[in-house]
Amino acid sequence: MKTHGRRPAAAGQGLDPIETASRDELAALQLERLKWSVAHAYGHVEHYRKVFDQAGAHPDDIRSFADLARFPFLVKSDLRDHYPFGLFAVPREQVVRIHASSGTTGKPTVVGYTRRDIDTWAGLVARSTEGPTGADRYGSEPRRYRRGAP
Repeated sequence: MKTHGRRPAAAGQGLDPIETASRDELAALQLERLKWSVAHAYGHVEHYRKVFDQAGAHPDDIRSFADLARFPFLVKSDLRDHYPFGLFAVPREQVVRIHASSGTTGKPTVVGYTRRDIDTWAGLVARSTEGPTGADRYGSEPRRYRRGAP
């Protein structure tokens, strides 16, 4: 069975639909999520609303990935200027984890994560570390790097 670089699902377990999606399906999903993210930022973070408006860019203007070029990007000084929580796009009660820099070059930078962010990240890490099994995993590695090799 040809798996195109993916390992077959174990008996009784299927792959998530996204794992077998075509490039066009992936692009459509990514564009949908991009539109949602930009609209959410615009609707919930004053800084984004201000800089998008100044650039003449509105979330409804996004029709393709190329349209993203009209939107200003967040830079590290924006994180510092809105320290500590001015760029959060959810109420603080929904933030379950905060990561912050030490602030060695000035104000620290702070990033907050919701429960959904943490779950998404956990799923991503799990999928990326699961990888192939058996001979597929070690077939191209020199023997000295194989797990359990003397």
